[in-house]
Amino acid sequence: MFISVITEYIAGDPMDEKVKWIKLTRYQISIKMKEFGVHVSRNIVRKLLKKHGFVKRKIQRKKTTGEFKDREQQFANIKKIKRIFMESNNPILSVDTKKKEKLGNLYRAGEVYCTKAIESYDHDYNHLAQGSIVPHGVYDLKRNEALINIGLNHETANSVCDSILAWWNKAGKIHYSNATEILIFCDSGGANSYRHNLFKIELQNLANIIGLPIRICHYPPYASKWNPIEHRVFPHVTRAMAGVKLTTINDAKKLIAQTETKTGLKVLVDITKKIYKTGITAAKEALSKINLKTHGRLALNYTVAPVVT
Repeated sequence: MFISVITEYIAGDPMDEKVKWIKLTRYQISIKMKEFGVHVSRNIVRKLLKKHGFVKRKIQRKKTTGEFKDREQQFANIKKIKRIFMESNNPILSVDTKKKEKLGNLYRAGEVYCTKAIESYDHDYNHLAQGSIVPHGVYDLKRNEALINIGLNHETANSVCDSILAWWNKAGKIHYSNATEILIFCDSGGANSYRHNLFKIELQNLANIIGLPIRICHYPPYASKWNPIEHRVFPHVTRAMAGVKLTTINDAKKLIAQTETKTGLKVLVDITKKIYKTGITAAKEALSKINLKTHGRLALNYTVAPVVT
């Protein structure tokens, strides 16, 4: 009887016969069964749904929007180089930019304990915002410690490398005084794309300042969610800021600094008010000055070493 009632409301994935769903509430199902003379509570309906494999779930963002033919080889490369660096005195960093956050009297998802309801504008129009912030993260895998560098306008190759330099000055040169090289994991797109020559030029400037070779491993295209900072840091930073209005950049700094996890994640916070220009292109003569060494046939792996003058 139960299957007869819900059959016409069952939908499924045309590419996978095992994936089916039903867009009816337990109350609606109990009403329809009542029409057949069967009186059941919503709790009984829940048990019947579970018996037939229907459990309440959310849509999961797991399918990639594209494919990269050397995906598995690059994951193998990342695993290998990570193992080598874990046995050394050199740092392993994961870097990325978190999504922009608007400042002002605007709604933010989440809940907090309060004595009175917090009110905001009923719409989140851009003209109501009092600016925005661009949080860039540098995550130290060995120490389970991150630096979130809060910028004010854009993510650029220059801002990414400035953020890494801020980490080096604040923590890196203290904890890795004997380092001979830095390993950095990052995505394949955005300001730190492996296709962008400007990123390599900025890496050269960074290597010259720090005085150490910088080894880069890009995660394959369409695989950014595997970048460690994406799942070890950013969700916890989001939770720390949830349910509270970000009126000023200092509000964001205080909230982000409160980020913590049961596994001992520590988050440092910096603010940069430097304005980064977009649309900058790389001059050909600058490319010839890059001290770059590629690793293997994939363009996703390379080292930029300091230029000896």
